[in-house]
Amino acid sequence: MTLFPDEAQRRALFPVSRDQIFLAHAGVTALPQFVADAACDYTQQSARNPQEFGDVLRAVKETRQVCAQLIGAQADEIALLGPTSLGLSLFANGLDWQPGDEVLCYHGDYPANVYPWIDLRRRGVTVRYLEPQGPGEITPELVAAALTPKTRLVALASAHFFTGYRIDLEAIGSLLHDRGILFSVDAIQTLGAFSLDVEKAHIDFLSADAHKWMLGPLAIGIVYVRKSNFEKLRPTLLGAWNVVSPQFNALDEIRFVPSAQRYEPGVLNIAGILGMRSALEFLQKLGIGAISTRLLELKAHLVPKLEEMGFQILGPGISSPAASSITTFRHRHAGSAKLFAALENAKIIASLRYDRENRDYLRFSPHCYNTEAELDATLEVLRVAIP
Repeated sequence: MTLFPDEAQRRALFPVSRDQIFLAHAGVTALPQFVADAACDYTQQSARNPQEFGDVLRAVKETRQVCAQLIGAQADEIALLGPTSLGLSLFANGLDWQPGDEVLCYHGDYPANVYPWIDLRRRGVTVRYLEPQGPGEITPELVAAALTPKTRLVALASAHFFTGYRIDLEAIGSLLHDRGILFSVDAIQTLGAFSLDVEKAHIDFLSADAHKWMLGPLAIGIVYVRKSNFEKLRPTLLGAWNVVSPQFNALDEIRFVPSAQRYEPGVLNIAGILGMRSALEFLQKLGIGAISTRLLELKAHLVPKLEEMGFQILGPGISSPAASSITTFRHRHAGSAKLFAALENAKIIASLRYDRENRDYLRFSPHCYNTEAELDATLEVLRVAIP
């Protein structure tokens, strides 16, 4: 059931839908009008006032609370930083690693959640890779079998960027918690689309930029550090905002502020923060549960029709608990690059992706405001383009 029965309202809220079909939210989203307005309003006010005018610090505080509500955290556990790779790098670089410590991750994840961990090898850390049967198919059983007494941290993505496979965060988090192993999550492919609770999933560290399913601006996001880990995770970026500096005077010691602000070294991306807050308030008003239901409805509409046209689907099926709104596919007789060009010519925005064998795939990632009519129009373009 559509969340936007009034087509005029849908197009007003999401201007990209007026003359295009946007199916690339797993990439970089087009901004809703109200998100663009929030960022632009701040910019205009900053032309008439100092950029840190009176309401700014209150808005930052309110945004931390909105972010905390989204993931089941406390506001003082939220740092407002992006992109996702910044948070992941803070996690990797801030722990007191010892030679022989092990990190378990997945080499097939998006590079932002691979390189920060690989780099730890220069500090004597052993980096080991999970080896799932299919791309992104990380199961609790796979993780449990790969753990060793030396495993100190497991770093995973909440959903695979290529196939859309959603992992069971709560099951994996529970088994790691029981063994005293830290859990780091790149949540960019699920936040805003599917519910996530850091307490239930025993997540220690989480990073997610707003520019995908959260419908927010680039280079701003949510960095979560469990409060009990503040002393374990030393900030690696230092400045007057996160180190105690009375009246902006440096002390002769490094003493961090007592909240997750300790991971924010200096001035913040206020325009991005206000845009993200607007987006998250909108999504939470709709209800994340309603959004995820709608996303799976769209997938259920799309996948059987793609299969009828001869496309091979990569990743979980529509009845799988691991399914997400990401649908990745290729055709036996038509190159994906050619089909991608046909979609572009029809003003349909999708993603062209390549696997490790350099095979090309199309990836559709509709959001909750997309419609079945848009998907049917997209399928018709593909149908015509297939030789």
